[in-house]
Amino acid sequence: MLAVLSAVMLSQTPDSLPIASNPGEKHLANIRQLTFGGQNAEAYWNAEGTKLTYQTRQPQFPDEQIFEMNADGSNKRLVSTGLGRTTCSYYTPDGKWIYFSSTHAINPGPQKPLDFSKGYVWMVNPEFSLYRIKTESLPIEPAGMSGTAAELRPAPKFERVINKKSYVAETTIAPNGKFMVWTSDYQGDLDIYRSDLKGRHTKRLTHLVGYDGGPFVSWDSSKVVYRRDTLQTDAEVKDYQDLLKEHLIRPNKLEIWIMDADGRNMQQVTNLRCASFAPFLSPDNQHVIFSSNNGDPKGREFDIYMINVDGSGLEKITDTPEFDGFPMFSRDGKKLVFCSNRNGKVPHETNVFVADWIP
Repeated sequence: MLAVLSAVMLSQTPDSLPIASNPGEKHLANIRQLTFGGQNAEAYWNAEGTKLTYQTRQPQFPDEQIFEMNADGSNKRLVSTGLGRTTCSYYTPDGKWIYFSSTHAINPGPQKPLDFSKGYVWMVNPEFSLYRIKTESLPIEPAGMSGTAAELRPAPKFERVINKKSYVAETTIAPNGKFMVWTSDYQGDLDIYRSDLKGRHTKRLTHLVGYDGGPFVSWDSSKVVYRRDTLQTDAEVKDYQDLLKEHLIRPNKLEIWIMDADGRNMQQVTNLRCASFAPFLSPDNQHVIFSSNNGDPKGREFDIYMINVDGSGLEKITDTPEFDGFPMFSRDGKKLVFCSNRNGKVPHETNVFVADWIP
């Protein structure tokens, strides 16, 4: 029935719409909006650049759910169970599986509201486990289906890959198919781990106190870019550790880092002293594109930036009010998918956009 509800919702919106270019965004052309309404974020390409997975919050679901769609916005369909809270979906290189984290097995309802009495915080939800589902088992019919076909198909089987009874999320998969990286606090600190695609042969890649997370594997599978909270004082360490005991972090000061795929040769890329996150390497491994509130004293204005891997040549890519983030290059470097508040019908509405990339 959830597949039917999602189809009804999506049948009421277009597949995509062209959006006027912003003169200040010289690297972006032929921008198209792919989602409409609600909160839509973390859209990531498959290897061929023909499909996208993303997470969306819509009124008929208790919390954010995973969907996929074609690169032109057509054939949007539910991937996750429709229960609990989900995050961080990613395709395997062969396109046969979609991985994502979900709380549905432990808590089918929404994530509890955050308490901002201690400032702006993110939840490190210990109810997340990592799952995967075969794409061939997803509903065949696109948005607008009657529901009959979906109701006659067997219920999709969700396979749990990693369950640490702690936070397991932020998973991305190497394009060579040999490993994946993910973030967890199951050993007491928030660190990045590497394993095979069945969650075995786990290796911890980061070891310094503080939040290391949001890892993305480069298109050639040789590098990992990630975000890190570099703690400089005993007071900062105590604040971080006290919050983590409550399954919270304070993401106000995150820098972009890069390392080899085996965890060696860690190098700090940015030194902006603000909240920078969602990094992704250009296909030539020479530039990192990421989101940051750099330059906004209030920390509310997020734009997409690009920087050389040696930390030089910082360049602002987007120039619209409020939020632009979660940028990802297609494998051929010709397309950029990102999420933005632009063209929203209500305040803070976030949607998925795709644009031609102009070098």
